[in-house]
Amino acid sequence: MASASPDIPSWTFLTNHGHVMVCIAHQPDIRLSEIAQKVGIGERAVHRIVHELIEAGYLTSTKVGRRNIYQMDLERPLRHPLESSHRLGAILDPLSSPQGSL
Repeated sequence: MASASPDIPSWTFLTNHGHVMVCIAHQPDIRLSEIAQKVGIGERAVHRIVHELIEAGYLTSTKVGRRNIYQMDLERPLRHPLESSHRLGAILDPLSSPQGSL
């Protein structure tokens, strides 16, 4: 993650969970170490987040050779009561378009 300049706040609108999902949306076979580098968190944190997303039903993981391929359930509703009427795809579709490439 780029360091913030004095004019740009250090906070972001998405959580680390959201950032991990954006990385996976861009590249379903991405390695956890690559996600950690792009998001700016440790690999253990990425592992925990991916595990939580799998347990919650937002992701599934399939082993292909030595790599995991992730698939998202874009129809799954968001968890917070303020967003629960919206689906995961409503957030990830615009962020995973070529215009928003990492």
